[in-house]
Amino acid sequence: MQTSQKHPTSAGIHLYHQPVQDIDPYTRYQILQSNLCHEIHDSSSQGTSISFEPCKEQYFTLESSPAINDLIGCDSPSYASVSSNSNRSPFSPQASHSYHSDQHQSSDNNYGSPTSAHSSADESYELKHKLRELEISLLGPDSDIVDSCHCCYKGGHHGASPMAKYNWEQIVEMIPKLDLKEVLIRCAQAVADDDIETAVGFMNNVLPKMVSVGGDPIRRLGAYMLEGLRARLESSGSLIYKALKCEQPASKDLMTYMHILYQICPYWKFAYVSSNAVIGEAMLNESRIHIIDFQITQGTQWFLLIQALASRPGGPPFIRLTGVDDSQSFHARGGGLDIVGHRLSDYAKSCGVPFEFHSAAMSGCEVELKNLIVRPEETLAVNFPFVLHHMPDESVSTENHRDRLLRLVKSLSPKVVILVEQESNTNTSPFFQRFVETLSYYSAMFESIDVALPRQDKQRISAEQHCVARDIVNMIACEGPERVERHELLGKWRSRFSMAGFAPCPLSSSVTNAVRNMLTEFNENYRLEHRDGALYLGWKKRPLCTSSAWRCY
Repeated sequence: MQTSQKHPTSAGIHLYHQPVQDIDPYTRYQILQSNLCHEIHDSSSQGTSISFEPCKEQYFTLESSPAINDLIGCDSPSYASVSSNSNRSPFSPQASHSYHSDQHQSSDNNYGSPTSAHSSADESYELKHKLRELEISLLGPDSDIVDSCHCCYKGGHHGASPMAKYNWEQIVEMIPKLDLKEVLIRCAQAVADDDIETAVGFMNNVLPKMVSVGGDPIRRLGAYMLEGLRARLESSGSLIYKALKCEQPASKDLMTYMHILYQICPYWKFAYVSSNAVIGEAMLNESRIHIIDFQITQGTQWFLLIQALASRPGGPPFIRLTGVDDSQSFHARGGGLDIVGHRLSDYAKSCGVPFEFHSAAMSGCEVELKNLIVRPEETLAVNFPFVLHHMPDESVSTENHRDRLLRLVKSLSPKVVILVEQESNTNTSPFFQRFVETLSYYSAMFESIDVALPRQDKQRISAEQHCVARDIVNMIACEGPERVERHELLGKWRSRFSMAGFAPCPLSSSVTNAVRNMLTEFNENYRLEHRDGALYLGWKKRPLCTSSAWRCY
């Protein structure tokens, strides 16, 4: 996340927030063309230029608003996420023939996510059937438009849809009976098909009345997905994403937001506890240990490992920790890696553990061998917590930093490598499939957040805004290098690690038990599954994160 340079926002596009009440402060966008319907039908979708102009209603943006500051109870004037184009997620041209497309099946997702590895013809038909049901509910079963649309879906074409003749007044009256997920999917389909009039109609007339940052989980998620659709429709996703990285909350506020989610959700603790347990086991008999953490953040996740190694029979080992950093971590801490180094050194000293800290103040994409200072007398462990999915792969750049970094790590001959990633499929998926996958994934995540804090809780609202929403907008609105949220399923990571020269290292029962003990602090709907040598953390039936360990061949 860049903090020193401002970027222009796209005219007329903002991320909006409703007050907790059901009052709707969303901007009513207006199409500047005098006769849009006529122009759309008389011009190709590529030649149609649209822009939005906010009317004079009051609205709140995440970039600057005294009203929203009063709502969330902080002095922050702006919006940020715990993700950046090179760092973390709240939990980041041509595809190489070496890899299967993300559309293909994988044995690592058995939960039926719409674009996941277990997507099937039956599920595809079910989705199309649901879309048809929505059209029938909106237009009636005898509508010629419904029949035409059904043929379009059945044929799988993404051409201009004939859905431009909705009676929006009647649809607005039907809002209490409509399913928000179906409406979001229909709007996304219109965006994918360049059906501008239908997409704008849903965005202006229907969705603003159905979403709210103070509502139930799907309404909250819908608010952020709607903004992603708006940004994409105007082809301004990258501008918005850059603009949101300009004015960030004060460091203390951003740390507060991150800490809230850390406390109410187990995703980061899942990464930290599993990594510590794996490294502790692997280094049981080693006297000199080197850990490379590719997302060091505050560094406090290593306190428990230092404490455990301090009490090891025969005395503690020497520990050297290399922390990889970037500008967002710098901002969140209110300073550089020296803060992390001093904190960890002081703690290790209090535990009687000989300790050395080395900083690599750069994004993972920039890391080279010379930045890591590997010593032959030290046993190496490498930690990748929610960070590799931000590295561009062969579908984005010929440099393919995702695989380059794995090959670099392999050349260091580590004893163990830990990978923790979100179990989602958004890397190379086309827009519409990626939208449906994002909707499925974050529906589960927002439900899990919902059980921890009341819906009207100002801290919960603020944490979602600053730590989750921007990632959602990025996945929906951006493409190419600007889309930095590029998750892959564990099956795909297995292929990458295997090609880089790694073999799976099965997780022991003690690692599983450590994570299970941690989960006792959280809602019973979280599920932990030990499958195929890896750990899957999920909410109900949806897997959200995986933790796996790897060793060199």
